[in-house]
This record gives sequence, C-alpha cells and structure tokens, in this order.
Amino acid sequence: MELTFVHDPRGECFTLIRRADGAEFTLFSYSRKHRVPHDLAHAVTERELGMADGIFGCIAAGLVFESMEQTAGKRRHDAKVRSARILKARNSIGMSEAIAGVIHEAVERDSATPYARVREMWGVTQAAPCPYTDADLVRTTETLRELGKRWQASPDPLDFPWPKQLQAAG
Repeated sequence: MELTFVHDPRGECFTLIRRADGAEFTLFSYSRKHRVPHDLAHAVTERELGMADGIFGCIAAGLVFESMEQTAGKRRHDAKVRSARILKARNSIGMSEAIAGVIHEAVERDSATPYARVREMWGVTQAAPCPYTDADLVRTTETLRELGKRWQASPDPLDFPWPKQLQAAG
C-alpha cells in the first residue's frame, strides 16, 4: 500500500491511499489546528511500532472507513461485510489512537519523547507490559518530527510507503 499526504488548499490534509488490490481512496482528515497532520502521526506510529492492525493496517486489509472515498479500482462486492469483520476482530485501532495522540502532541509541542505517557496509555487497556522500548519510542517520535518538518517546509505531497507485512487479518 502507498500513502500520499496532500496539502488541501483549505488548510487541511487528505491522504491518497493506493492499496495492493488496486483500489484507490481519498481519506479526508480534519487537522487544520495541527502543524503536522494527525493521520501522518497515525501512519508513523503504526509503521514504526509495527502495529499491523492499527488504522492503516486495517485499511490495507480491506477496511473502508466512512471518511474514505473510493476514487479508482474495482469496488469490492463485500466491502461493507469485510469492513465490519475487520472492525469486529481484535485490533489495535484504539491503542493506535491513544499512542499516536501522545506522540503527535509531543511533536506539536516540541516536547521530549513521551516514554511515560505511552506506557501509561498502554496500561489503560493492557495488563501485559508495554512492548515498546525506549529506542522504539525515540525512533517513532523523531521520524514524526522529521516528516512534520518536511510537511511544513514544502507544499509538495509527502509519499509514505506502507510495509506489506503490516496488514491486519482480513
């Protein structure tokens, strides 16, 4: 899957998604209040932490959110059923939202890597210890900082390759 983050003239961002099955979508975002798009924070967090069943891993597996519009490719006959099945399955969408939010906030505020907050967010819903090392969290935060700087410095779209192995069970 390929992701391209595009500056919207209204001050927003939208994401072009090209899935491996040939379907193409636009994912509309509401991130005008942020310097760095929130969906980019999700993509970075999920990719860097290996969350195969976060938002973008679920999209790679065939999930279509209501905020997505298909723009090319063959529409799946079972798109709604498949989306419901992926959403019903145990996934990391909630955890992705929590951790991406913490890392995004640190980048927006030019704060240090939020080790304790990430572990706190993990512990809210998980009994097992947080699997992410300090190095994982530094890499994730620094990657988002770097991409955020590139995003702000140029009106050009930002291409973001998605690893094939990061895909939810479909």
